[in-house]
Amino acid sequence: MRSCKIITLIPTSISSIGTSKQHFFHPKPFFPFLSLNFHSLSQSLAGSSSCRLLTRHFGTLQGAVSFESTEFAADESQDNSEKSDTVEHLLNHRDDVSGLMKMERRTSPIIDSGFELAQRVRRWFPYLDRFKCGSGVHLTSGEVLEAVGPYIMEERKERFRSAVKNRSYSVCLVVEGLSDFGNVSATFRSADALGFQSVHVVSCDSSKRYRENRHVSMGAEKWLDIELWDSTQECFEVLKSRGYRIATTHVGMDAVSVYDMDWSCPTAIVVGNENRGISDEALELSDLHCSIPMKGMVDSFNVSVAAGILMHHAVCDRSSRLGCHGDLTSEESQILLAEFSLRHSKSAISIAHEYAKRKAATPMPKL
Repeated sequence: MRSCKIITLIPTSISSIGTSKQHFFHPKPFFPFLSLNFHSLSQSLAGSSSCRLLTRHFGTLQGAVSFESTEFAADESQDNSEKSDTVEHLLNHRDDVSGLMKMERRTSPIIDSGFELAQRVRRWFPYLDRFKCGSGVHLTSGEVLEAVGPYIMEERKERFRSAVKNRSYSVCLVVEGLSDFGNVSATFRSADALGFQSVHVVSCDSSKRYRENRHVSMGAEKWLDIELWDSTQECFEVLKSRGYRIATTHVGMDAVSVYDMDWSCPTAIVVGNENRGISDEALELSDLHCSIPMKGMVDSFNVSVAAGILMHHAVCDRSSRLGCHGDLTSEESQILLAEFSLRHSKSAISIAHEYAKRKAATPMPKL
């Protein structure tokens, strides 16, 4: 019995016919009630084997063609990509991290020691309402959504809207000096799941390799704003200029319980190295020290577990005080929604650029 993997759709949806080298079935007539797509056909095996059936919904045929072809290419290179962990690669290639973010970003406020923290910046949001398409052409977030929206499934767009509604930049996570990329991956996954959009990584030890981290992060790094820093001082100075107070996790006499903190204030939560903990420099530069009360025989958590507990309590406290954790304005929500739409697929970038070309070629009406 042959082993095969078939991708098809329920009768009310539309699918594309892929263009991969392995695709040999190309029916010319189009039947709106059913379309089959043989993505990849396994080699014939002796004996019995299972056959896996996957379903996929698309709003338009054009959208299906665009995104299915992109995903097929990605599937073909999956075996090679898994050889290099995504999180580890990003943390060692700063340009690739910057490339994840599509909309134009603001520059951090200039640090001026003569101003109080509240006067430096009222509320930090990193993006401008501009997507640069080259040759001096820019798209607004509304234009990006207009261009890319028809090519994204409605279920996916609803997922974006739900995620953006619960996102916040008011609390961010800082991981300092972690050497286990598995822990970094786990903190990324927790941050995304709990609605933290901003994550900062300070000087990770790149001498260790952990090849299974792709399965730990579950691709969360794709949807986060990750910033890399060479020094703790540089990171803290920029965060303070953006209006954050720095809260380092530390077990000491002066540490405040996380349950006694007001998390409605803009706060950067800092977790430290697996063995050494928070550095002396970070402790000195931080605004306060906090700890998670423990009732057992051991006096520490795994760093990724501690980060998850801290972030979860911050979300609960903010929801209790403010009504919800997500606090983006309608304009900010639209910008972040456009950002997610552009990150969705490489095809989305191409579609936005084609839209910009048509926009530039359209003559402006005379007044």
